[in-house]
Amino acid sequence: MNPNLQQLQPYPFAKLAKLKEGVEAPTALAPIALSIGEPKHAPPTFVRDELIDNLEKLAAYPLTKGLDALRETIANWLCNRFRLASLNADSEVIPVNGTREALFAFAQAVVAPGSKVVMPNPFYQIYEGAAFLAGASPYFVNCKAENSFKPDFASVPESVWQECSLLYLCTPGNPTGALLTSEDLQQLIALADKYDFIIASDECYSELYFDEANPPVGLLQTCAELGRDDYRRCVVFHSLSKRSNLPGLRSGFVAGDGEILEKFLLYRTYHGCAMPVPTQYASVAAWQDEQHVKKNRELYRQKFDAVLEVLDGCLEVQKPEASFYLWPRVGDGEAFARELFRQQHITVLPGAYLAREASGVNPGAEYVRMALVATLEECIEAAKRIRSFCGNNPL
Repeated sequence: MNPNLQQLQPYPFAKLAKLKEGVEAPTALAPIALSIGEPKHAPPTFVRDELIDNLEKLAAYPLTKGLDALRETIANWLCNRFRLASLNADSEVIPVNGTREALFAFAQAVVAPGSKVVMPNPFYQIYEGAAFLAGASPYFVNCKAENSFKPDFASVPESVWQECSLLYLCTPGNPTGALLTSEDLQQLIALADKYDFIIASDECYSELYFDEANPPVGLLQTCAELGRDDYRRCVVFHSLSKRSNLPGLRSGFVAGDGEILEKFLLYRTYHGCAMPVPTQYASVAAWQDEQHVKKNRELYRQKFDAVLEVLDGCLEVQKPEASFYLWPRVGDGEAFARELFRQQHITVLPGAYLAREASGVNPGAEYVRMALVATLEECIEAAKRIRSFCGNNPL
């Protein structure tokens, strides 16, 4: 067995299930799950129709590199969305089966064993597992309220940057919704140049924002602003799961530095992870349409506005800059989550399960993550129950 498997922790939802063992929720109240970031809005019907119309293409082996039409569609979307002057669809885009598998596989291809992989804390647990199984050591950069929940990169010692082979970013952040600015990204690109590491920016929440006139900045966009049209050392990950409510389609892409992606494509040809052809055609349709994405954002705006109005004054919580998560400070995240389930039949995720102790503190321990993915009515009902719970259990 790979000895690095022993370093993997149980997934957050396995920890949550254990936390709830033996706890009986009130059966008179309908269960409401705010724990899993699984979109529940209706998927676009035209994507489903495109998938069905191309089912006969299941008879063909897909190319790992993907269809020209899909790569070209992705390149056009990136150029339009992030104001890129150009992007080579042939060498700078690779379709993947969702960002989760690609974020993991990427580390296996680019990380030097014995090096360090720097990542935010709290974080998407795939980053840590990918580092361990690539034979590297994760280095956690705490995201605290006093830094607007952005990773405190200024606290990273030079010795860590010297050993770093890969930096994972998540912007908008999971679970905090915090955004890195163009200035933040420029500073990180300068560090990557100085210490020769790769930046992998997980941007799967980039299309869930509130101000239509000010979408989140992306890593490739920052490269373009710097005149860095080869996107050297920079790679981004995007997905249709959140943008288009298609988590089951398992469709996303990696884009950026062509030299890096050439090696990653070689890895993937052995990895055996080509996207099915019908999925690729459905993905083309999804990336070509923005109207359903705008409607999706409006649904989340309605939920955030309604929920935050109900929760006003009872929880230490603020509207995130993007994503579909709330990150309230509750004192003891595990105790809050357990008792909220016991008293109100609502499931939330303790923030400690999304973080690790670093610099003597687990930055998620006093928080819980609430995913506003249920219906508007369910989210409002959950907020009312949480308000009642807080009234009976002062934080």
